[in-house]
Amino acid sequence: MASRKKIYLISGSAFLLIAVALTLSFFFKLFPKSVEDKPVVDSTLLQASVEKAVFKYGIQINGLEVKENTVKRNQRFIDLLEGSFVKPEVMHQLTLLPRDVFDFRKITSSKKYALIHQGDSLKTAVALVYEPNPVEYVVFRLQDSLVVENHEREIKTEEKTLAGVITTSLYESIESRNISRELTNRFVDVFGWQVDFQHLQKGDRYKVIYEENSVEGQPYSIGKILGVYFEHLGRGYYAFPFDQGEGTDYFDEEGKSLRKALLRYPIEFSRITSGYSFRRFHPITKVYTPHLGIDFAAMVGTPIRSVGDGIIQEAQYGANNGYYVKIRHNGTYSTAYLHMSRFATGVRAGTRVKMGQTIGYVGTTGLSTGPHLCYRLWRNGAQVDALRIDLPPSKPLDKKRWKEFDDVMVLTTLKLQAISFENEPSVASAQ
Repeated sequence: MASRKKIYLISGSAFLLIAVALTLSFFFKLFPKSVEDKPVVDSTLLQASVEKAVFKYGIQINGLEVKENTVKRNQRFIDLLEGSFVKPEVMHQLTLLPRDVFDFRKITSSKKYALIHQGDSLKTAVALVYEPNPVEYVVFRLQDSLVVENHEREIKTEEKTLAGVITTSLYESIESRNISRELTNRFVDVFGWQVDFQHLQKGDRYKVIYEENSVEGQPYSIGKILGVYFEHLGRGYYAFPFDQGEGTDYFDEEGKSLRKALLRYPIEFSRITSGYSFRRFHPITKVYTPHLGIDFAAMVGTPIRSVGDGIIQEAQYGANNGYYVKIRHNGTYSTAYLHMSRFATGVRAGTRVKMGQTIGYVGTTGLSTGPHLCYRLWRNGAQVDALRIDLPPSKPLDKKRWKEFDDVMVLTTLKLQAISFENEPSVASAQ
């Protein structure tokens, strides 16, 4: 009896084991692998598979090397490719590139460029990017076949305001705020004939509303001047922009144009080293002679602009004048620009030029002791002092447009009044 009971127990146990085995087999078939049984994935591989694509200059640069630099003096385009491999057929295509697609002579020192290549032993070139300015850039794709692409970055324009008090000069006051000198030059052009910016006084002060253009968050250029107030020797001067259909001019509170027939300064605002005189001691000849011009100190290469519309009468070299340009503006006025380092492209006798157009660059050619511009003005054939002459104003405000102008003037005045000088509450905050 005892042995039969033992057999029953063994048989029962065996049956139970078989039942458990069948249940587990069914379970594993239904659920092949548990979470714990999943293979371990290398986290670095997973990260690589989902790595975000990175683009620069419109090129995906993941896995590529990007070397950014600036063009050095006397470097050619081919020199920028040094250290990378470019297929011979692509190099040949570069040599055949038409100038209307890209002129390699325009590669200029100090301009930015980037060489993008693979990480292989040859450093096989993918592209070269050349930036002639902060807005434009040219992409040369160099892999299987040459492709040249011209791109422009987005320019964002923001309205800004500035107020300051003169301690030494307008230039230093604005530059101390890390604002482009372009704003100073534009400011001076607005009031060029109303205020003598060579003789400002300590305590003179100003307010200006202007546009600043930026590219990728970095200031690029100054846009429109939207309103100016300048206080000189206790007298206030306003400038309100208004377009009568021929471009923006600036007017005072009475609607009188601030612009004259000619600009006052032929280069960006700079120091005068020698004025108009009938008796000046010449630093080279060591004798007293008339100096019937204005000498402006400036660095070599500073752009020189025509002070008005006109036709170039002369563009040549003279023993005393060096490289110089003479322009006839109308039947009354002519101007000349002496000691240039070179002429601007296209400048030659018979060429028409516009007010503000670059005609050459400051140098020290001819009878000259150092880099400067000698600027001369003729009225009815006789040389006159360019800074003291009373020039006629440009086109006055059309009386039919007074209501439009008055609206601009009122709004601009309110905006200028809302700008406060240091330690002075603004009109807006005082109300």
